[in-house]
Amino acid sequence: MLLRLPTSISEAQECLAEGAVPIGGATLVWAGWQRDGFPELAMSLRDLPAANAVGRGTLGAAVVLQRIDGDVPEVLRRAAATVGTGAVRRTATVGGNIVGSTLRCLLPAALVLDARATVLEPDRVYETDLAEVVAKRHVLLGLRWREPVASGYHKVPADAGGPPPFVVATAVHADGDGDGRRLLRVAARDGYEVLSESVPCEAGPDEALRALDRTEFGALPAEARGVVHRQVTDVLARAAED
Repeated sequence: MLLRLPTSISEAQECLAEGAVPIGGATLVWAGWQRDGFPELAMSLRDLPAANAVGRGTLGAAVVLQRIDGDVPEVLRRAAATVGTGAVRRTATVGGNIVGSTLRCLLPAALVLDARATVLEPDRVYETDLAEVVAKRHVLLGLRWREPVASGYHKVPADAGGPPPFVVATAVHADGDGDGRRLLRVAARDGYEVLSESVPCEAGPDEALRALDRTEFGALPAEARGVVHRQVTDVLARAAED
């Protein structure tokens, strides 16, 4: 297998045009390759500056999870910190987790940030939503978002090797018009399915929770619904302090 390490967008596009397989940190593909055979040509974005940004409102797809720090919102930082072991987090990448993983631990966090994805194709670079990225398994360059007022993340403890643990991510956003209105975004992973909803929250937590329960979240099992309610109440309380 030949591994290419492009250092520019144009070089990365040339690799894709030649049929290179994106590998990220390879934590999710190595075992399959050992079983089924290695591709002739692979590509990692670890040397591409555009895919390695970490800062306010931006996160590159080639960033390893261990590098995600206080420069990003709490919901994204805590989501990354719960993925696998320390050894996994030192290798696994943002793009690999969102696009290549079936668990997609970072996806609920990215959804509540209303993140937009920058995608690489052989003939163009463009921005799209996360639903398209996941459905079409695009080559992800990075994420962009508007900073929330407050955010939070919780993964329910679970035994290793069992069903995927329930995950809930929350974020409060100020209305862009500056009139004091706020929007609550909530996303949850239940098994392998991800739910995402937005409800107004300026009337307080009780009204926000009633509105949320009128969505798909109201059909969750009682225990999961309780986790969601606690997380929503917590993030709204912190948002009220700002």
